[in-house]
Amino acid sequence: MTIWIISAIIISYLVGSVHGSKIAQFFSGINVKNEGLKNSGASNAAIVLGLKYGILVAMIDILKGVFIVIGFRYATQHFATFTEAEQAMILYLAGAAVILGHNFPIFTRFKGGKGTASIIGILLAINWPIGLIGFLLLVVTTLLTDYLLIGVFVFYFVFIASSIWFAAGSAPVIIACFLFIMASLLHIENFKRLFRNEEMKISTFLKRKKPAA
Repeated sequence: MTIWIISAIIISYLVGSVHGSKIAQFFSGINVKNEGLKNSGASNAAIVLGLKYGILVAMIDILKGVFIVIGFRYATQHFATFTEAEQAMILYLAGAAVILGHNFPIFTRFKGGKGTASIIGILLAINWPIGLIGFLLLVVTTLLTDYLLIGVFVFYFVFIASSIWFAAGSAPVIIACFLFIMASLLHIENFKRLFRNEEMKISTFLKRKKPAA
């Protein structure tokens, strides 16, 4: 069990450290980590490079979470004998490690994104119907409030609720709460801008012209 946990954390962290923003940089020639909000997340890629690149980065970062969870689910089912609670713990630990790798990547001096796209992929892979509901709520809430920030935290509440109601054991709930706290800390500046009415609105972003590469 210990070997599985250590392996899940190390492998998932390294996969999480591979950023979609690097692919965007390859095509655009612009390192989004040095522009805009100064992070490697999909939202910053969209702000700096335009919606097309933002979607590209988001898809890559979502797939990191999907790949890790599905991979470890297959491995734990075919190459080990775990209880449902033990398997859930490994999958959630692997997912958390992806987020840690994304937020604090070893390849870019521990300066990454905020994990939103990857947490979507993780929940979709753990429980795709709930993940899809969470994603739709994120989109709807974002459009209704005009702020992505609010939509993101609605998704986190869905993630925690899913961990409480559908995941076996207590570990998933603890890990989900840890990820929520980490996301809250990483979004402190966003909340400050929101309270000052300075946070970028989705409607404002969509009206912006695509920047020159």
